[in-house]
Amino acid sequence: MKIHSSTFTTRVLMALICFGLAWTAMPGNSTAQDESPVVHVIEVVSAIGPISAEFITTSIDDAESEGAECLIVELDTPGGLLESTRQITKRFLSANVPVIVYVAPDGARAASAGVFISYAAHLVAMAPSTNIGAATPVNITGGSDTTSAMSHKITNDAVAQVKALADKRGRNAAWAEQAIREAVSVTANEALELNVINFISVSVRELLEQINGSEVETAIGPKTINTTNARVITKEMNFRYRLLNKIASPNIAYILMMLGIYGLFFELSNPGAIFPGVVGAIFLVLALFSLQTLPVNYAGLLLILLALILFILEVKIVSYGMLTIGGIGAMTLGSLMLFDQPPDNFAPAVAVSMKLILMMVGLTAAFFIFAFSLALKSHRKKVTTGAEGLVGEVGTAESSLKLEGRVKVHGEIWKARCDVPLSKGKKIRVVRVAGLLLEVEEV
Repeated sequence: MKIHSSTFTTRVLMALICFGLAWTAMPGNSTAQDESPVVHVIEVVSAIGPISAEFITTSIDDAESEGAECLIVELDTPGGLLESTRQITKRFLSANVPVIVYVAPDGARAASAGVFISYAAHLVAMAPSTNIGAATPVNITGGSDTTSAMSHKITNDAVAQVKALADKRGRNAAWAEQAIREAVSVTANEALELNVINFISVSVRELLEQINGSEVETAIGPKTINTTNARVITKEMNFRYRLLNKIASPNIAYILMMLGIYGLFFELSNPGAIFPGVVGAIFLVLALFSLQTLPVNYAGLLLILLALILFILEVKIVSYGMLTIGGIGAMTLGSLMLFDQPPDNFAPAVAVSMKLILMMVGLTAAFFIFAFSLALKSHRKKVTTGAEGLVGEVGTAESSLKLEGRVKVHGEIWKARCDVPLSKGKKIRVVRVAGLLLEVEEV
């Protein structure tokens, strides 16, 4: 009986093993999928800055740690900061996995900083209706300035950088220099003829077929890309990157900062209101979160804070508008100086919209002028309570006043003194209050 039981158990185990092997061998099962190469794809549709640079470099780290066959960067950018561009190109050169830049979808562009990023990639592809080029650095006013010595240095440095990338990846260095010095731009077909890119691809799937078998030089040595039956995994931006992308605009950061300051000001002016303080603190935190990605000029920030202090003092101190005028000037200058664009950039200067500045300054000035007018009216209003409120009031003599006597004012009996004798029932006016004694005169 024991032998029969043992034989039955063995047969069951063998059947289960055979079933498992058969399941594993079936097409479409998880094990077969795990053996197929994996390709990571990310999208960068924005100006190149600290946020996009961090997202790209983090994606390369993920591709390396997860053993991806390659990383495809779908790029559509008008340009960006040179420092962030350098960070991306350095990470491309040190990548252990092949990085392919794909300028897509149709209508996309790889302008300015996009040229450097494309030249640093192992392979470059473009969708049919796209363009690349126009990599001339611009100054703080948003236009190129080839007359200054600083601009010459920046341009020459950019040319040297793109030439080094072209030599590293075997691309057209002469055209890249033209893109920087003359701001030339070419279509996808022209870029392919000029050896600026490697492929023209209609889709990511076609691109995978084109790069299959390509040999590239990574940081750890040559690698042949295998994309046969590759599984494409799209890596999207997490909530942090999406939030920063939304609020990393100088206009949004400026609005959040002003609303945050106003909220805290109202909370301090009216302790216990709670709501303005909570909302103001939230706006201020979001503003600081946004400002860390922008080139902030702290002199401009201090001028804005000085303007708010001057507005508050105008309410407390009667300066007849001088503090308000000073506050308007400080806020306007501070708003214009808030963002200090460094000269090493490939995009228009970071600045707050002039319309937004005028609107915020106008609203702030109007509010504090309104508050100042209320305070001025309050100061000028006649006192109606206490001893000071009796001065100028009219009453009647309750007794004859021979230097001193009694008068009735506001329904109250007061001891009074008059320089001239007055008979009972005469109307009097209070001239001065001396303790509990009123000095009066005849009306």
